[in-house]
Amino acid sequence: MPTRVLVPSGVLGLGFDRSALARGVAMAPDIIAIDGGSTDSGPFSLGAGQSKYARAATKSEWRDLMLARAQAGVPLLIGTAGTCGADATVDWMFDITVELAAELGQTLRVARLYSSQSAESVCTALDKGRITPLTPAPEVSAKTLHSMSNIVALAGAEHIQEALKTGADIIIAGRTTDTATIAALPLMRGDHPGGAWHGAKIAECGALCSTNPTSGVIVVDFDETGFTVEAMHETALCTPHSVSAHMLYENTDPFILYEPGGHLDVTNAHYTALDARRVRVEGSEWVPGRYTVKLEGARIAGYQTTILAILRGAHYAAHAQQWVAKLTTFLTDTITRRMDLSPDSYSLDFRLIGVDGALGPLENRTGTPVEVGVLGLVTAQSQAIAAEIGKLINPFVLHYPLTEDEELPTFAFPYSPATTDRGALYEFALNHVMELDEPMSAFRLTVTEVGA
Repeated sequence: MPTRVLVPSGVLGLGFDRSALARGVAMAPDIIAIDGGSTDSGPFSLGAGQSKYARAATKSEWRDLMLARAQAGVPLLIGTAGTCGADATVDWMFDITVELAAELGQTLRVARLYSSQSAESVCTALDKGRITPLTPAPEVSAKTLHSMSNIVALAGAEHIQEALKTGADIIIAGRTTDTATIAALPLMRGDHPGGAWHGAKIAECGALCSTNPTSGVIVVDFDETGFTVEAMHETALCTPHSVSAHMLYENTDPFILYEPGGHLDVTNAHYTALDARRVRVEGSEWVPGRYTVKLEGARIAGYQTTILAILRGAHYAAHAQQWVAKLTTFLTDTITRRMDLSPDSYSLDFRLIGVDGALGPLENRTGTPVEVGVLGLVTAQSQAIAAEIGKLINPFVLHYPLTEDEELPTFAFPYSPATTDRGALYEFALNHVMELDEPMSAFRLTVTEVGA
């Protein structure tokens, strides 16, 4: 008997087509699985332990999925809850679930899988030689580990299986690999392991493996030899090209994908169009290995104040890089003299939006912009110092001349005050794997009855 997994979207909070979801539910899935997060947007979510998605949007979509779960009578599972999968965001997602259970009159068994790691436990693993750096990876020590505001380990299929064994109606998992939530049940039911992991990789982002990526909803059937994938939206088609291409997504190797306990090898996989909508995949191989889980950690790297100005005069727009170079030299000297701060005690960076704002010195294209946005980033050891530097440089960002023999220019500030205090600036500080003797040894599972 194949295992049917319904994936509503690539991530909760991004949206999905409701009619496509209804079609997926009508196909009688065995489980509904969705991802809740990513590191795509940088380290803030993990550092602060906050979701990047609006609570209102999350609750609205989760309501639809809780109703779909009740209709289908199957488990509903979310991985990497609240963007980062820290304990705080698992509980945030649990609170939303409790609210909805009361509003919908549902009685539920909810399992929470916690992925956060204490600095002490990771230090112990480091001392025992069980922490291995990936490439690239920062240096790690007891001091750096204790400086991190949040550390998480990425759960694998085994952790999701333990949650499923509780008989939970809803599983809210902390940080997981993108594929573990989808592969867990097919593996648990004895489906082809290579097909389970490969199909999970294809399905991780919902309809991104189809010709209509924003439609969200797909269904994957797993069995003893491989898997079949189909998108649920009327205009979304899965083709051998769209499906095979997803192995390139967020992966350094188009044939190999590492997971806790081994890796997936799709070198010999073959993709066959069953019709215009469905693709059959066989030939993938699962290669067992030592059991390791990836670690992610974030810490405060400083505190930041920003300032934004707009250069619109043709002379300044055309020579924005020279102006910023001259301004930076002047401001560095001014900050040293007026605030007694050495340049190595803070960071002052200007990014020219419309010139090289995304790539900086790596930009290889030039143009003639009508206007240039000048975004100044001030980073210091405290918010007070960053804010003071922002106020000091304010009049010069507004008026500083490019040449000595011209009238004092005036640029545009799009809002007042021109500076904004952003608070803590976080950085990723772990890119390592940790070896485990037993998968659940670094994770915690809690089951709660909620609702009417």
